[in-house]
Amino acid sequence: MARVLITGCSTGIGRATAVELTKRGHEVVATARRPETLDDLDVAARVALDVDSDSSVAACVAGAGDVDVLVNNAGFEVSGPVERVPLDEVKRMFETNVFGTLRMIQAVVPQMRKRGSGTIVNVSSVAGRAVGPLGALYGASKWAVEGMSEGLHLEVGHFGVRVILIEPGVIITNFEQNIRRYGVDESPYDELAATWEKSMDRLRGDDPPGPELVAGVIADAVESEDPAVRIPVGADAEMVIGTRAGMDDATFEATMRDVLDFRW
Repeated sequence: MARVLITGCSTGIGRATAVELTKRGHEVVATARRPETLDDLDVAARVALDVDSDSSVAACVAGAGDVDVLVNNAGFEVSGPVERVPLDEVKRMFETNVFGTLRMIQAVVPQMRKRGSGTIVNVSSVAGRAVGPLGALYGASKWAVEGMSEGLHLEVGHFGVRVILIEPGVIITNFEQNIRRYGVDESPYDELAATWEKSMDRLRGDDPPGPELVAGVIADAVESEDPAVRIPVGADAEMVIGTRAGMDDATFEATMRDVLDFRW
């Protein structure tokens, strides 16, 4: 049994992961900015946490005790053409997606390193491996998490600390409804937005999975003796990431344009 601290448990992947790991007998410390959203979660502890705040992170980790597993799930998306997304919004997204992840890592790795064991799970995205139009800045935040995780893996593996990247594709949660979109309802990018939405419909398919799929993959990875560093989740993520890994950039772009019927 492991003591697991999960960020962003109010909804979606974080909540599903808290439920799944609890079912498997682990002690889950579920966190959210608004702790009242956790009231109905049957977990070991429910704690307020704002990953954007140094003091909040420090208080949460100090009160959590020995953390065997950290699941960095908290994050959100700002989307739109690069030239139109307000810089302040991009900074706010990076503060949570990148620096929030880093704050949590810096808060728990010292205790794991000293014990000689621990697992860091960073929830990335297929967008951390391949970026489409209008998602460049969200993708950039996830590419940053990917790079940070890859380097961290090489640094702390020596001390018995494992680092795992989870890379979901399209997952049905309220994440999509909370995306902040800019510059897609007016010229010159409104046509692109409509075109890309049709392509995304092809990628999603008729029955996209829910967050329980990701939760199960995270739980399996946590319990595995030798998990992969990168784990795509969902048929679409496996297809996109697998295709990219086997092609040069030009061939990959041409292939995905054809598969998604993307004409722009």
